[in-house]
Amino acid sequence: MKKDVVVIGGGKIGSTIAGMLIGSGDYAATVVDRSREALSRIDVPGDVETVALDIEDTLGLTRLLNGRFAVLSAAPWHLTIRVAEAARAAGVHYLDLTEDVATTRRVKQLATDASTAFVPQCGLAPGFISIVASDLIKRFDAVDSVRMRVGALPQFPSNALNYNLTWSTDGVINEYCEPCEAVVNGVLREVPPLEEREEFSLDGVAYEAFNTSGGLGTLAETLAGTVRTLNYKTIRYPGHAAIMKALLNDLRLRDRRDILKDILEQAVPTTLQDVVIVFVTVSGTRNGRLVQDTYAHKVYARPVNGILHSAIQVTTAAGICGVLDLLADGAMPSRGLVRQEDVPLKTFLANRFGQVYAAEDGLAHAA
Repeated sequence: MKKDVVVIGGGKIGSTIAGMLIGSGDYAATVVDRSREALSRIDVPGDVETVALDIEDTLGLTRLLNGRFAVLSAAPWHLTIRVAEAARAAGVHYLDLTEDVATTRRVKQLATDASTAFVPQCGLAPGFISIVASDLIKRFDAVDSVRMRVGALPQFPSNALNYNLTWSTDGVINEYCEPCEAVVNGVLREVPPLEEREEFSLDGVAYEAFNTSGGLGTLAETLAGTVRTLNYKTIRYPGHAAIMKALLNDLRLRDRRDILKDILEQAVPTTLQDVVIVFVTVSGTRNGRLVQDTYAHKVYARPVNGILHSAIQVTTAAGICGVLDLLADGAMPSRGLVRQEDVPLKTFLANRFGQVYAAEDGLAHAA
């Protein structure tokens, strides 16, 4: 019997999630969005039910969730709490993609004594990157530092930003503006976004990385007091951070995010020709020696069920679909808060959705 799930958000990621689930043959999906236009554009293999509903209608959303197996939130970060509260009221499993730290804190509260699972931050970063980091950490007797880097980049940058829009504009702006969590000298603290820039090369290509909000997920709390250094940075091509800092700080668009969103969406093209980079480095002691292990991996745009999707769409959707699949199979806890770092990497990569992240020809993957 098919598992009946609700996907909140009819945009690029939400429609990709629905397509993956329906294409598997084991899920029936209902996509919810307040925009009928967005719902009309959904292109998935097989039948998909759509419902035009404003997420602010808490009672209406709760009624819709009653009797379902799970709800997957691909809604904008500022609406995620509404979905989590409705999931708690309806007694269904809850999964989301949010990178927003305050939202995740609220989800943790809702998970307390819940009869169903609450699994926040199931995407790429936060999400898969925490699964990778946790796997590397287990190889050490004691861990000193964990450095997590992720980027969704155009394969062929052609503007001064060296960037194309590949996912939520609201999400990008939010992670560039909100405080970031990090463990510094053993203490969990907040650090400013767009700072602590560094440069590195991978496969002969130069990149920069800098602080952004939310990528650590719950790993910051999990590892606090046990490591000296833990941080997350977003990967971009060199020059991007300086321009964004000028827009956000010098022109004060940090305080006028709606204007910045309009500028970016009118001036920066979207692209399906992107690449997702996952780069995690852990150092510590093993058998009395200080050693370092690194996981480096690239994922490119590809077709899913015959429809071309960007790398960020595929990796983000695969993250939440894979965790949902493990939940449905009884391979992870079915109640309370479930953290990404509790999901074994080997188990996730063996999953039919998680296989998107498995190594393949032409991709760097070392550990």
